[in-house]
Amino acid sequence: MNDDRLIVGTRKGLFVFERDDASARRWKQVALHFIGEPVTSALADPRDGTLYAALNLGHFGVKLHRLPAGATQWEPCTAPVYPPQPAAEAVVDAAAFADPADGSAAAAAQPAREDSRSDEQEPLWSLEQIWTLEPGGADEPGTLWAGTIPGGLFRSDDRGDTWTLIRSLWDRPERREWGGGGYDHAGIHSVLVDPRDSRHVTIGVSSGGVWQTFDGGDTWRPTSKGMEADYMPPERRFEENVQDPHRVVQCLAVPERLWTQHHCAIFRSTDGGEQWTRIEAQPSNFGFAVAVHPHDPDIAWFVPAVKDACRIPVDGDFVVTRTRDGGRTFERFSQGLPTPPAYDLVYRHGLTIDATGTRLAMGSTTGGLWASDDSGERWHEISAHLPPIYHVSFAGA
Repeated sequence: MNDDRLIVGTRKGLFVFERDDASARRWKQVALHFIGEPVTSALADPRDGTLYAALNLGHFGVKLHRLPAGATQWEPCTAPVYPPQPAAEAVVDAAAFADPADGSAAAAAQPAREDSRSDEQEPLWSLEQIWTLEPGGADEPGTLWAGTIPGGLFRSDDRGDTWTLIRSLWDRPERREWGGGGYDHAGIHSVLVDPRDSRHVTIGVSSGGVWQTFDGGDTWRPTSKGMEADYMPPERRFEENVQDPHRVVQCLAVPERLWTQHHCAIFRSTDGGEQWTRIEAQPSNFGFAVAVHPHDPDIAWFVPAVKDACRIPVDGDFVVTRTRDGGRTFERFSQGLPTPPAYDLVYRHGLTIDATGTRLAMGSTTGGLWASDDSGERWHEISAHLPPIYHVSFAGA
């Protein structure tokens, strides 16, 4: 496996690109899988070269497939399955997810969000979407993690043949206050396995904050102290369990250094998430994507936008920002990106960085795909006409 290969999940299939010339900026499409089908997440497993693809087929449900290294035919895997919902839990969840129009106290406690759908939220123990797939540690061959909507975390120890819902997290009473961050229900979009200790796992929940386990998932605790949720009433804005980190990343060389692009600001932690510090950035504090340098924890990239219902670049000026000093200052880059007015939006998994920290790739909701070979300072277009892009990753990243 190498970082000259891009895996791109879109609304209409999974695209694979390779560099046409290692010394040039040309990329070529070498494969298209699942044409016409929404690919919500993909994983090129760095441990054995297996490629995984998660599909959301709507009425036909969520599907999961894998392509072993060297193989030409995809194999169906078992998609995660929620256990039956106990009757007592259904009663509790019905109160937690009550329609705000009914005036219930539980409903009033829910975050009032401009980016949440207005449909009534039903109690749900059913898989809606696989939002992220991540490999276990290097010492855990065959282990996979799946973050899903409606907020369940699943683990497989047999390359996706079977899955187990992590009940120690799902059964936490705090989960009943989690709210949808753009979807009707909460979702786990970030799963970070500590490269020093595979039993230490950090997750990001929209909207439920950052949570960590230090014992392989037996126990969990929230680690969102310092984050602020301005969509909550003033007396609740600092509560850890109502935060909406859009994406959480860690520096592989210094895993205790974490960054998140939150709904309300950029936040950074230097102590493994025990405390987060708010960072002000221009032209906007809002966005979805963040990438951190794999070797230097003070270098990170963001794609700013106008928040809530608008969700477009500020003033139609599509830029990537970079900090090289831990968030004290930011640089703005747009060379090679569409000239204003441009209305591309980059989703949570639409920005990625390679193992060297110099090459980035980015895909947008309008089907644009770009790469940079100089740490984001100049971008070159790979394609301008793909379907809306949900996921971009380097095969070796």
